[in-house]
Amino acid sequence: MKAAVLNEQPGALSIEDITVDAPGANEVLVRVVGAGLCHSDLHFMEGTFRTPLPSVLGHESAGVVEAVGSDVTYCKPGDHVICCLSVFCGQCRQCLSGHPYRCMNPDATSRPKAAPARLRRSDGSAIDQFARLGGFAEMMLVHQNAVVVITKDMPLDRAALIGCGVTTGLGAVFRTAQVEPGARVCVIGAGGIGLAAIQGARIAGAGQIVVVDVSDEKLEVAGRLGGTDLVNASSVENVVAAVKALTDGGVDYSFEAIGLKATAEQAFNMLDIGGTATVIGMVPPRQTLDIRGIDLLSEKKLQGSMMGSNQFRTDMPMFIRMYLDGRLKLDEMVSGRLQLGEINEGYEAMKRGEVTRQVIIFD
Repeated sequence: MKAAVLNEQPGALSIEDITVDAPGANEVLVRVVGAGLCHSDLHFMEGTFRTPLPSVLGHESAGVVEAVGSDVTYCKPGDHVICCLSVFCGQCRQCLSGHPYRCMNPDATSRPKAAPARLRRSDGSAIDQFARLGGFAEMMLVHQNAVVVITKDMPLDRAALIGCGVTTGLGAVFRTAQVEPGARVCVIGAGGIGLAAIQGARIAGAGQIVVVDVSDEKLEVAGRLGGTDLVNASSVENVVAAVKALTDGGVDYSFEAIGLKATAEQAFNMLDIGGTATVIGMVPPRQTLDIRGIDLLSEKKLQGSMMGSNQFRTDMPMFIRMYLDGRLKLDEMVSGRLQLGEINEGYEAMKRGEVTRQVIIFD
């Protein structure tokens, strides 16, 4: 099968013919139909975060089950599924306490080290699966606890977006921050995750949704998806002051969807008394954030969100219902559809800030 392989960091993706093994115990073979280009993969391509190499990147994918291994009881061939990087064991402390997205036991859903690799080159050498998925490939071989069965009424290229970006953005609003009706909200960054957070705030009934970005094109899309006030950060002297002026003193909830020190600090500093800032973006590993200790006396909170604090087996079908009944807009989030061989061009467009979400379509 063809797959996009990262061989060095930093580095571009190489389209290669590799071999996928037959499904073993608890494993599911999925024929990929759509895969979204997420900024998280770009972090690893640029070397900001490290990963084992060589590795098939991609973690936002949907497709059709081709075959299952022994002990698979959750799904069957022909089922339509979304794959999710929140692979859960169901037995560790985090899983049992209602936080499967924090699963502490990845070995339980991985092949034993002595077993053949799921992905290999023709010479037999192993290739890593990014996030235990490897979604930039024609086939994915994953643990059954990495998939959720969905209705066949859902277009799979749109369903792929729910595999990461949509779940991360909506979940940050619904689960991590628990935004209530009437709240004042600001979302910093109008890429895929930011657009999902904007929609989450709209669906939750937020009274005001301020969106900050440096692209007028992205801000225009954000306005169509629920943003009530649009701020181009390159056109104002002080983003925090601009947001506070628009919201009568600050927001109740802010969401940082970029992953930068400056914007994470802005998210905290624009809070009103008692507000909560949620950092969704991947801030570089060694980067620290500076906040004033005195602000904590005003019960302002700074928190992170891991994959939207999701429970994906129940969350993703709910998000699909929201799409099918018209509340969740996914078609409007897609700015381009690509073939696998165009993936590097897609990431170059992402780096230039020209796109919201791009999807690879597998024939």
